[in-house]
Amino acid sequence: MLALSFVVLFVLFYTLPAYANPACAVCTVGVAVGLEIARNLGVDDGVIAVWAGALLALIGYWTILWFDKKGWNFAFRNVLLMILSLSMIGGVYIKDLVYTPKPILIFYMDPFLFCSLLGALILIYSSKFYQWMKAKNGGHAHFPFEKVVLPILALTIAGWAVNYLQLCQPTAEAVASALPADGSDIYDFGK
Repeated sequence: MLALSFVVLFVLFYTLPAYANPACAVCTVGVAVGLEIARNLGVDDGVIAVWAGALLALIGYWTILWFDKKGWNFAFRNVLLMILSLSMIGGVYIKDLVYTPKPILIFYMDPFLFCSLLGALILIYSSKFYQWMKAKNGGHAHFPFEKVVLPILALTIAGWAVNYLQLCQPTAEAVASALPADGSDIYDFGK
């Protein structure tokens, strides 16, 4: 079902006119495909969260552009639309995850949420970094598809770091508390 959603999104993005923005259609499809491939390969949830956060930031950018096209302007519009877009990660906690905060650096939050916000920030700032690099180079990219390569490279490095640090792995206490008190197997399916 998720793969079908990505195909529909790809067709929609391919058929819609392109506008100059920090979140191009190629970046959007690249992030979506990376997310789907990683999930199917059984990659750590932290890595998935980094890419999911980036995808939600892209959705926020596209929503802002759509509001621009419609002429819908109001105070704090862009910030509000980005927050609403990123808050869609909450849907994962309704069915698939339990919010279990733990200390991460100076924050006390759920690792999946932390990694999602990290992915969104990395995408936003890598796009701004590209714009800065392009301005320093006389308005030209240093190489073809630099606009795509920078965010994907930054997200890949962040995903590797998150996987290396094992942020989304349950702690020993969480695993012990999930086991039955009588020592029986948790997969005892009514034997």
